[in-house]
Amino acid sequence: MVLPHFKLVSFALCPYVQRARIMLFEKNIPHDTEYIDLRSPPPWFLDVSPLEKVPVLLVDDKPLFESMPICEYLDEITPGSLHPTDPFKKAQNRAWIEYGNDILDLTYQFFNAKDETTFKRLIANLRDRFETLEEIVDTGPFFNGETFGIIDAVYAPIFRFHAAVRQYADFKFFDDTPKVTRWTEALLARPSAQQSVPESYETDLDTYLKKRNSLFGARIRGQAAV
Repeated sequence: MVLPHFKLVSFALCPYVQRARIMLFEKNIPHDTEYIDLRSPPPWFLDVSPLEKVPVLLVDDKPLFESMPICEYLDEITPGSLHPTDPFKKAQNRAWIEYGNDILDLTYQFFNAKDETTFKRLIANLRDRFETLEEIVDTGPFFNGETFGIIDAVYAPIFRFHAAVRQYADFKFFDDTPKVTRWTEALLARPSAQQSVPESYETDLDTYLKKRNSLFGARIRGQAAV
């Protein structure tokens, strides 16, 4: 099968972009990547992204937006699906992908919280989310056991972000989650996950977080004790 020409329109820190890039690397799909500044996007971006978000996959210049449709499309046009073959197991995986989206939303709220009450509530909510994952994840190394799947492409960026957070402070998110910790280590060691971010990722993330007008931003700038 002759594949189209692919270009992934990206933002350097976006976890949704990272899942699409992981899929491109896992499926050995040749592609170009163009990083844009979402604060000042190029004029053509609004023509290809109705929701004004990344990622956008240009397929022979035809746009496909939203990360999960992109991931599903890439899986379907290449041999060897990264979804389980059993329909119920596949549906379960998709449900836990939505759970991962919820973790990302809580994480965004966490580093943007402006008051101590909200901050502590979000810490508790995130701990609860990871403890729930601990109860359902397989023995590893991946979510479904030995086989890497689309769901792993979704969680790798989540775990990468939280690994970066631990460099500033340990919020005890993973104290009681040994299986999730092993899963994290396996994902972050995966070549596709390592290739999914630019070399400047950690520096860019540090700059981004320290600029946040939030409790977390103030604390990692040293303006308050963690």
